Amino acid sequence: MSILTFKGGVHPYDGKELSKDVAVRKINPGKEVAIPLSQHIGAPAVPVVDAGDRVLKGQLIAEAGGFISANIHSSVSGTVKKIEKRLIPNGNKEFSIIIENDEQYEEMQYETSKEPWTKEYIREAVKDCGVVGLGGACFPTHVKLTPKDENEIDYVIVNAAECEPYITSDYRRLLEQPEEVIEGLKIILQLFDNAKGVIAVENNKPDVIQNLTKLTKNEPRIEVASLKTKYPQGSERHIIYAITKRKINSSMLPADAGCIVDNVDTVYNVYRAVKFHKPLTERIVTVSGDGINKPCNLEVPFGTSHQLVVEEAGGMKENVEKILSGGPMMGQAMFTLDVPVIKGSSALLAFQCDEISHATMTNCLNCGKCAEVCPEGLICAKLAQAAAADDMEGFIKMHGMECIECGTCNYNCPANRNITQSVRTMKKKVQAARRKG
Repeated sequence: MSILTFKGGVHPYDGKELSKDVAVRKINPGKEVAIPLSQHIGAPAVPVVDAGDRVLKGQLIAEAGGFISANIHSSVSGTVKKIEKRLIPNGNKEFSIIIENDEQYEEMQYETSKEPWTKEYIREAVKDCGVVGLGGACFPTHVKLTPKDENEIDYVIVNAAECEPYITSDYRRLLEQPEEVIEGLKIILQLFDNAKGVIAVENNKPDVIQNLTKLTKNEPRIEVASLKTKYPQGSERHIIYAITKRKINSSMLPADAGCIVDNVDTVYNVYRAVKFHKPLTERIVTVSGDGINKPCNLEVPFGTSHQLVVEEAGGMKENVEKILSGGPMMGQAMFTLDVPVIKGSSALLAFQCDEISHATMTNCLNCGKCAEVCPEGLICAKLAQAAAADDMEGFIKMHGMECIECGTCNYNCPANRNITQSVRTMKKKVQAARRKG
């Protein structure tokens, strides 16, 4: 099996040994859950319950607020206390449905349809169950599975790269429920008559690759691809290039290259939605880092406080300097644990040393090390200089809008420059200017 990859990228210490061998354990969410209405790309969901209503686990509590939006369901049974703004992991305050958990976990029962399923039923089930991309973007999956021309799709890629350091939730899903992921892929393939399925796994997971290859040997439309272990191998653009050698840019969607790309856990939840009409109400969260006493993988109901998640992992060690929601390359720093787990919460990481804050930033050395590893082939330092000078025209001419904000330039910079942050700020300025016309 050849090892597929792209040009550029880095291979930081991945820290996966801390949690990869710890089986997933379900946890209870506590006495109260706070479920935000905005935990996906697009319009916030619109509440369909009021204070005082009793709800069941899996019951629809907020419906999609537009074409690009997603339904939201209760992760517990109990009573709606109120709807108010609460902090979410990115530091914003969003309207959230606060539910008092009665700890009965009485579940909503939905009608299911037996095979064979129509394409319309598959897409509607995914929409009804609020499935979104669980690799980080949280794009509504029913929209992704409805491209302009389904006959133009010839690849359905299951993104199992999991290239972010420390995170092992997808690895555990593939280790513990590989058959369900394969069934989810087979369901998606029913939507695209001309497509083949590819489960793409980094080659630092040989046990998963071997098992998936065995399980799919009699599946003519499915193959397993081995990817080179490096970051950002799991980026949509670069996993598509590694497998198909097709390129996409910021003005394109994967469907424009004939591809649909879905994260492992997304595909697993497509299976649950279509076969059992199980709404998306929980996900696996990796709790790791050298600041966590017992790194682990937990299946966490949405709305559960991060504080409770940390307690389930044995608590934090003393002198933790940095806490992240997500991975160390693209995750977001957290200043409080009093925020709920949401659909995009792939990991909670705690570190005893905040290396970035302790690093000394110096002038750019013009060494080109940022450009050497940029997966988009950009001259990152020049983009940062254009951003610092507020040179929007120069920034655009140097293709700054193609930056995927992966952080490889920061990682490889000997001067410890905050290149990604500068480029991200300028990208937002350009986007704002374009919206104004």
